Amino acid sequence: MKKLLLLALVTFTTTSAFAVDYTIDPDHTSVGFKVRHLGISSVTGKFAKVSGEFSYDPKDVSAAKAKAVIEANTINTENEKRDKHLRTDEFLDTSKFPQIQFVSKEIKDIKGNEFKVVGDLTIRGVTKTIVLDAEFSGATTDPWGNERAAFEAEAKLDRREFGLTWNKVLEAGGVLVGDEVKITLDVEGVKKKA
Repeated sequence: MKKLLLLALVTFTTTSAFAVDYTIDPDHTSVGFKVRHLGISSVTGKFAKVSGEFSYDPKDVSAAKAKAVIEANTINTENEKRDKHLRTDEFLDTSKFPQIQFVSKEIKDIKGNEFKVVGDLTIRGVTKTIVLDAEFSGATTDPWGNERAAFEAEAKLDRREFGLTWNKVLEAGGVLVGDEVKITLDVEGVKKKA
């Protein structure tokens, strides 16, 4: 009986999946966004500074976790005047709310390397649940021996839900800034040292 229990324990230990913890590499991570302008074109931008961590195990994707912090004042749309406006209290109010945060809560709808990440996004002190459509891009070892893993993800959100309500009505109808914001993420992480 003891041998049977020991065999079961060894089998469980060797076949169980274990998540690997990664630190987000800010030099190889991109947080971008896109929003309609005048109803006819789009303005794109990104945030230059992001930090955080994630855990992932390809044998048990449902156990994955992630959290990230974006420095709101690093917003960059390649237009200095617009970026200054986006940092004011009419938009991100970065002096009062310097960080945008995301914390995952659940992984669902797993189909191979594709899945949905449900989590809480906090902008301007307002927290809402959003869903990211994510895909595991792969894992490898870099030339310096660091183990790396990467993901791509995207989501859509209504900026008004986070208190980003500033706009101007156009004479011809419509508004200056669209309400829907498309988010794109390319995240690369480095395995944490034991």
